[in-house]
Amino acid sequence: MSTVAHYETIASNLAMPAKAVIDGRLVHAGTGETFETINPATEKTLVAVASCGSLDVDMAVRAARKSFDSGVWSRAGVSNRKEILLKLAELVRRHSEQLAVLESLDTGKPITDCQNEIGNEVPKFFQWYGELLDKSYGKVAPTERDILALVIEEPIGVVGLVLPWNFPLLITAWKVAPALAAGCSIVLKPAEQSPLTAIRLAELALQAGLPAGVFNVVPGIGEVAGRALGVHPDVDAVSFTGSSEVGAHFLRYSSDSNLKRIALEMGGKSPLIVLDDADITDDLINQAALAAYWNAGQNCSANMRQLVDVSRRDEFIERLQTKIQTIKVGNPLDPATEVGPMITGSHRERVLSFIQLGQQEGATATQGAEPPSTGFYIPPTLFSDMTPDMTIAREEIFGPVLGVIATSGLEDTLRVARDTKYGLHASIFSRDFSKAFALARRIPCGTVSINSFSEGDITTPFGGYKLSGSAARDKGLEAMQQYQQTKTIWSVVGADG
Repeated sequence: MSTVAHYETIASNLAMPAKAVIDGRLVHAGTGETFETINPATEKTLVAVASCGSLDVDMAVRAARKSFDSGVWSRAGVSNRKEILLKLAELVRRHSEQLAVLESLDTGKPITDCQNEIGNEVPKFFQWYGELLDKSYGKVAPTERDILALVIEEPIGVVGLVLPWNFPLLITAWKVAPALAAGCSIVLKPAEQSPLTAIRLAELALQAGLPAGVFNVVPGIGEVAGRALGVHPDVDAVSFTGSSEVGAHFLRYSSDSNLKRIALEMGGKSPLIVLDDADITDDLINQAALAAYWNAGQNCSANMRQLVDVSRRDEFIERLQTKIQTIKVGNPLDPATEVGPMITGSHRERVLSFIQLGQQEGATATQGAEPPSTGFYIPPTLFSDMTPDMTIAREEIFGPVLGVIATSGLEDTLRVARDTKYGLHASIFSRDFSKAFALARRIPCGTVSINSFSEGDITTPFGGYKLSGSAARDKGLEAMQQYQQTKTIWSVVGADG
């Protein structure tokens, strides 16, 4: 097993990617402006990164448009595109340890989680969508015998990808892999809090043979670079993951510019449901803790609201209180660490304000072990008597906070589960699969996991209902729909002689 010293050695030798990637070149922002990216565990600056403005975004869009219109990628042969995507998957695997350390430094995510995501999940996306290329077919519509009607999918064009800070490289792969497989050219705006691995991925894509201009990265401040991408008249589509508030801005950017297609995956307030017949096992408690505290709760599908039947509540809370005392919070480069810091100091203060508000509203809080004094840490926090009307039960906190709500019977549980403006995810625990499945069908959200906390895998689409998202989906075959448009070719071929 790798050690802290091993990862610290890698960290000390890492070259920090800090430039934009535009038209196949690593460049500074046109103005020379930079912003600092901070290690959340040490509160120290990692590197000053190019802060792209509207002129830089315009250059990147022009490069993407030039590459798209030239056909160097959009009309490249299927075997060529497949080969490059598979080569990129292999390069990510080869460099996965360095990428994992880079992401851990940039975000404060535990190295074990980074290794799992980047060593296992990220390359799978480029491989899966690469393999999909020569297995995708168009359609022939049923017509009269003198007509040939073909229905084909074409790349939509230049796409803007606007990424969140909580799973920087994983969600980048969720979007970049299908966009490239579709034949699009990309301008990617990583979150300013965690831009480094996206820049490095673009460098690896060039090494894999991706033509210049097909994959551009413009780090910058959201209100500047993100907005510039959203309002640009030559961007055909934007895929955004982030808060519902910012997602609404992108809908306005579209209406104010060229009515570009907007795909949104946004916030959540997802329930974990423990029905009256559930066994309160070690596995259930571990899943409940994972659902709330994974990635320090900085997860749009986190199950912060845990709805437990009143007959199971006391045992559930007692065992969960014991569990949170064992969760290791600390150095992200320690393989034993389970929970790292908040992404920034300001975000830490926001989460702490919610914890304070919960106590003011009458909820009882229990916390895990005291975290390190340096770094943006918050210990795992458990509210054992949260009620549905409390602010902490209704607003997305995005931190290591779990609240238990006691419910009475199936209909009461369903009522509380549905009482939210979000609809991203839910988990259900029950010994009766038929009952759990019927309940899953009645909860308005994009993904429901039964007897586990899971978002599915690469084959299953992921996205939300209500304020959690648009009709678009990441992952699975459905992700391709974000980056394609449908064309009908209707041909009169002559009567059958």
